[in-house]
Amino acid sequence: MNATMVMDTAKHYPVLLNELISIISPQHGGTFIDCTFGQGGYTKKILSFQNTQVIALDRDIESKKIADKIFKNYQGRFSFKNKKFSQLNDLKIKEENIKGIIFDLGYSYSQIKDPKKGLSFNSTGDLNMQMGLNSFSAKDVINKLDAKELERIFKFFGEEKEAKKIALKIIKERKIRKIDTEKLVELVERTKKKKNFKTHSSTKVFQALRIFVNKEITELIYGLIAATKVLKKNGVLAVVTFHSLEDKIVKYYFKSLSENKSVSRYFPKIDEPETLFKLIEKKPKMATKKELEENLSSRTAKLRYAIKKSDFYNFKTDIFEKFEHLIEIENLDHKL
Repeated sequence: MNATMVMDTAKHYPVLLNELISIISPQHGGTFIDCTFGQGGYTKKILSFQNTQVIALDRDIESKKIADKIFKNYQGRFSFKNKKFSQLNDLKIKEENIKGIIFDLGYSYSQIKDPKKGLSFNSTGDLNMQMGLNSFSAKDVINKLDAKELERIFKFFGEEKEAKKIALKIIKERKIRKIDTEKLVELVERTKKKKNFKTHSSTKVFQALRIFVNKEITELIYGLIAATKVLKKNGVLAVVTFHSLEDKIVKYYFKSLSENKSVSRYFPKIDEPETLFKLIEKKPKMATKKELEENLSSRTAKLRYAIKKSDFYNFKTDIFEKFEHLIEIENLDHKL
């Protein structure tokens, strides 16, 4: 398969779709929440089953164009909200019988190729990386934060080994000239001595900036907690991640709440289960050989899921303490 075919397929290819459907079982009907609507791949598949409803969220307003088309075909069974998934509680759906909640933490082909968003190191012009409902851009980050702050972002969000050198080079460069997308790519290329021919030199720096600009760590944590609260008994929470940082958070959240006593003391003792979640599989589901051949972007995808054991709402989690160092970095946004 040539590169063009792979890229073209990626436009509308929802990752790990078959695996996801087998987990959430929409053939039995019910209401599902697609927290990262994107191109609508998961939503359309779920709605193809009778007696299903989907509530979709996406922070990217561009997704509404696709949502409007789906709404025409599935009126009464589909609704779309331009919201971040941390705002799930705002939907006031506590009483609805939610059978499954899905997070796909990747970016669609159209988003990556959108020159206005500037997510790709092949983009040109001003640094942006805003996915919607943002308060600052990558341009602000590069031009306003100091060397130590930039280093922390690149080191912890991008796992970039040359974080300090790149940060210092940015500080020096921005005193002389404007740093746009092309200039940042050039600067990183010059700074990194060891070349990895499998990945672009700027991949980790761009990942780090994207995570910081969109506050992806706190978004994910608040989103997981909100989703857990609205999910009903035997409901499934499924998350597809694409890099190790996301996967560590999801893995820890599911593991800790399936092993430790996690239910609020305010829950009636007579019905109180020992744990919040049941894990059927501890290892994540990965793309099959067939999917990898059809869609290269699925190579890093990991699907983890957990089943809620009862209808309880209040629970305890130490996830904020566990990832405090990452949340502290995202809180540097108050300087912008």
